[in-house]
Amino acid sequence: MPALVALLLMDRRFLADYGSQRAKFKTHFLALSQGPVEHFFSDVFLRFKQVPVTVYGVCVQCGNCCLNRQCAFLEPLPDGKYQCGIYGTYLRRLSNCGSFPLHAHDIARYQCPSYFVEGDPRVLWLKT
Repeated sequence: MPALVALLLMDRRFLADYGSQRAKFKTHFLALSQGPVEHFFSDVFLRFKQVPVTVYGVCVQCGNCCLNRQCAFLEPLPDGKYQCGIYGTYLRRLSNCGSFPLHAHDIARYQCPSYFVEGDPRVLWLKT
């Protein structure tokens, strides 16, 4: 898989330390089997279901929604933050990554600290 991704994206970094990259993709595919593929086909790809709630918040780059930090494309940043290594590529546009979060189930699945749905009982306290 690393060789195929390197070829598709014309990016050699997926070939560097091939054994490590292969292990990352194995973990990636195992995490995909835990629900994101079903989510993609039922809520993202077909796009005919109505999303019943309004989602609020902004991304804080925690990496939780990236398969609980198991995505093969996730890159660590300083200060415990993460970024998508394929964010600007066409490959990302074919995934369900850009749709997060569609509903409360997405937020709960990945324990997202920064998104919430309308009617969420959590309270946001602001210093004045």
